[in-house]
Amino acid sequence: MRRAVPSINRVVDAYNAISVEYALPIGGEDLDAYRGPARLVRATGDEPFDVVAAGEPAVEHPEPGEVVWRDDEGVTCRRWNWRQCVRTRITEDTKNALFLLERLDPYPLDRLEAAGAELASRLREISPDVRIATRLIQW
Repeated sequence: MRRAVPSINRVVDAYNAISVEYALPIGGEDLDAYRGPARLVRATGDEPFDVVAAGEPAVEHPEPGEVVWRDDEGVTCRRWNWRQCVRTRITEDTKNALFLLERLDPYPLDRLEAAGAELASRLREISPDVRIATRLIQW
């Protein structure tokens, strides 16, 4: 049974659709809400991760050793790009965004690049004046 992805807003819906279409983890972050640089790390387990639980603001903590994205204030996304925090989520008011497309071998690099190109195309449809820069980080 296929689960429907809920609609959030046009930008989030665009990258969620590409994530599903390409079977690729994609996260989107509001850069203006960041405190310091984004970095991919293994969590210690005491970092704050702000969420909404039962309709109320709440703070969770990642499991020690869990792979997370974080900034100087706390965890911005857990389990690679699967669960995003409230503070840096993309809203209708977002002006500067960062999209992270994550691939591990054996996922083909050309498929990753195609997903990035498709995301850029969809963002241009939503906002024709958008400025897009890409960077491939490998290690």
